[in-house]
Amino acid sequence: MRIAAIVPAAGLGVRLGPGTAKALRDVAGTPLLVHAVRGLWSTSLVEAVVVAAPPQRTGEFEDVLARGVPDARVHVVGGGVTRQRSVAAGLEAVDSLGPVDAVLVHDAARAFVPVAVVERVVAGLRAGSAAVVPVLPVADTIKRVADEDVVTGTVDRSTLYAVQTPQGFRLDVLRCAYAETAVEATDDSALVEALGVPVTVVEGSEEAFKVTRPLDLLLAEALLERR
Repeated sequence: MRIAAIVPAAGLGVRLGPGTAKALRDVAGTPLLVHAVRGLWSTSLVEAVVVAAPPQRTGEFEDVLARGVPDARVHVVGGGVTRQRSVAAGLEAVDSLGPVDAVLVHDAARAFVPVAVVERVVAGLRAGSAAVVPVLPVADTIKRVADEDVVTGTVDRSTLYAVQTPQGFRLDVLRCAYAETAVEATDDSALVEALGVPVTVVEGSEEAFKVTRPLDLLLAEALLERR
């Protein structure tokens, strides 16, 4: 099975506070995006990585990746104003990579996903699943809250899971999902679900957390120090 990866990295990262683009924020002296691409490439499971960067900064992103992951086969394309549009741009670029059977869509902000998680996603695809996502059980109590800031109920968390990346898809299935689904979604598996295609889950990892706020940068530094 020939696998490519798409990394949407065009977001500004407003919740991280002032600074450069989110994907270029340094953790231990290395941009998040470089950590993410290194992690994918080190698995030897992907044959190429397509990065969707801010359209006006593709050259800068190419330079950063050439320095940070010089041995990787990386293609940088202009992304969109939403994550979904960035993934769509990445899908278009996959055509230039030669024959590809499946794609992994991976958030640059989940830069420290363990290799074992990537391996589990790929194993699911190779076993015949059309879509595979890593998940963790929800640990917190979840409440429904009305507009008046009043709790209206407590959700049974026994069947709730937090979804991570990389998410793996047969290429034809993900293409169909993007072609036939008009809604905006926060992850790609939701688009595949809308087609009625079963989505398989595999075990995720606490280390695959999403760097979103300043505290997450501190957690990332601590994780790398421990590694």
